[in-house]
Amino acid sequence: MSLRSILALLPILAAGCAGPRLARFEYARPAMGTTFRLVLYAPAPGLADAAAEAAFARIAALDASLSDYDETSELSRLSAASQGGPMAAPVAVSRALFEVLAHAEEIAERTDGAFDVTVGPFVRLWRRSARQGELPSGARLAEAAPAVGHRHVALDEGARTVRLRTGGMRLDLGGIAKGYALDEALAVLRGLGIERALVDGGGDIAVGAPPPGSAGWRIALEGAAPVTLLLARAAVATSGDAYRGVTIDGVRYSHLVDPRTGLGLTDPITATVVASTGMHADALASAICVLGSEAGLALIDREAGVEARVVTGQGRGRSATESAGFARIRVR
Repeated sequence: MSLRSILALLPILAAGCAGPRLARFEYARPAMGTTFRLVLYAPAPGLADAAAEAAFARIAALDASLSDYDETSELSRLSAASQGGPMAAPVAVSRALFEVLAHAEEIAERTDGAFDVTVGPFVRLWRRSARQGELPSGARLAEAAPAVGHRHVALDEGARTVRLRTGGMRLDLGGIAKGYALDEALAVLRGLGIERALVDGGGDIAVGAPPPGSAGWRIALEGAAPVTLLLARAAVATSGDAYRGVTIDGVRYSHLVDPRTGLGLTDPITATVVASTGMHADALASAICVLGSEAGLALIDREAGVEARVVTGQGRGRSATESAGFARIRVR
């Protein structure tokens, strides 16, 4: 065969190796108190629609299992089992609940309790304060404190069981469950052959392989000094007082509560974390807000493959501090 004939065949061979042409599809649905959005690339609408339905079904199932607002959820039933005192025996839980609690325990250990999903008794007091416009009394905080502490949760990985070791405990997965849902939705899409996808849960995002022809997904971080990231097979989560809070007697308190003191955060701070999974990014972003910028970034320096950006202050006094490798994921 002549060189000219070979060259003529190359476009045909390339087209055959390239696989089916992928089209972009977008979907949105409410869940976990926010809106989840899917962006995915698929060869046909039928596959895209079926994959999106499966991903949303997984998110809905996790919402039903991990919510502390729903008294019938698996999480709420676990907490309810401790209201009469320490649980007499461990109980078997779902894979999802166990994985989230196990990872939460790891982060609690690494942060010396700055991230702690047993913070529920304090959170309930602050939710009441937000409704009534008054601070929790010292007496109420002291009464709630004995039920807070991650070491009160006993996990058995082999049996996949949980036991709450003290009475009155209430688990709150608000700082980690949404990130886990991002990971699970992305895994569902991947299992159905959708590799190029983005899952957005209220601004926290997990992404798979990049869009066709791109090196990554462009993720814009809002704020006084907007930043755009380029990510592939990673997740980004943001936490801080810019999103929810309450003002009482002229002082703004964040919806985030320090598990070590029971007090709502008052120093303006927003933390954005990029990690390999949404669950890890979500938990670390919450932890940084409690630890503060300096200690939080020191924590990130010890975490392999994790980067963070922390914004503190208000108005013209706002300043951003980044981990050493954060600049590498910026769009230049």
